[in-house]
Amino acid sequence: MSFTVLATPRSFSKNDDAPIRLLEEQGCTVIRLPMNGGDLQAQLLEQLPQADAVIAGLEPYTRSMLETAKNLKIISRYGVGYDKVDLEAAHAMGIKVSITPGANSDSVADLAMTLMLAAARNVCPMDAAIRAGGHDKPITGVEMWNKTLGVVGTGRIGKGVIQRASGFQMKVLANDAYPDPAFVEAHNGKYVDLDTLFRESDFITLHAPLTEETRNMVDARRLAEMKPRAVLVNTARGGIVDEDALYEALRGKVISGAIIDAYSQEPLTASPLFSLDNVILSPHAGAFTTDALNAMSRMSVDQLFQYVDGATPDNLVTAE
Repeated sequence: MSFTVLATPRSFSKNDDAPIRLLEEQGCTVIRLPMNGGDLQAQLLEQLPQADAVIAGLEPYTRSMLETAKNLKIISRYGVGYDKVDLEAAHAMGIKVSITPGANSDSVADLAMTLMLAAARNVCPMDAAIRAGGHDKPITGVEMWNKTLGVVGTGRIGKGVIQRASGFQMKVLANDAYPDPAFVEAHNGKYVDLDTLFRESDFITLHAPLTEETRNMVDARRLAEMKPRAVLVNTARGGIVDEDALYEALRGKVISGAIIDAYSQEPLTASPLFSLDNVILSPHAGAFTTDALNAMSRMSVDQLFQYVDGATPDNLVTAE
């Protein structure tokens, strides 16, 4: 095989070294980025020119960056999002792009439900209050039982959230460009337009890809449509939510709260959101379970092997 494989995610094969061993057994040279951090852009520019394949994380692959990768044949995304890859440039250069759908779906769905419950019952503020000596000051929350859940995007993750919500007997309002009415109706739900979903939902959870159509989909107008006690959850992609508009909506109590796991700029090192106590922030952690990381590691390697064997990878991203 004699491929040079650049694996950029620091969590790749972290809990199980079988994917790396398999690559090496097939004659691949595996390059890892330094585990102690550093300038990712500089590291990529140094290593990309010698790579035949990349097992890629969330770092961007722009046209100018891809032009330095003269040997690159395939980018095997360690995850499902590919908005950070310039697909037009990649396809023009003959570089294949694949993803690992389903590998982290349950983990992200679990986190979305966990964070909704945390917001509903004010888990983070109560923890902070106790640490500050306020054990006698419980904070009144709301129940999720029988509430209305708005789900934007009913792919694997969105469906996983809907299945979990059925345990709370939640009414589901769904929206997707490619609906699955039979599934949603079987889980106490129906498809509606976005305006209806934002107006009538008590909790809204986003599971759509970032595209030109969904960029800043949740803007000031959409936020103003929401119920004052509603909570917005984004475990999808940061660019779907206009973060400036979200800050103003939270600061002005237009909505009760928000839970954000994905940001327009990552890593998030500074934000006006840091000053608010009605938002829960997490570091794009949806896929960070042992189960999901192992599955993504194995699947990203499988996609690479399929390409090397002359087959079309199962989860190839086609030209748009």
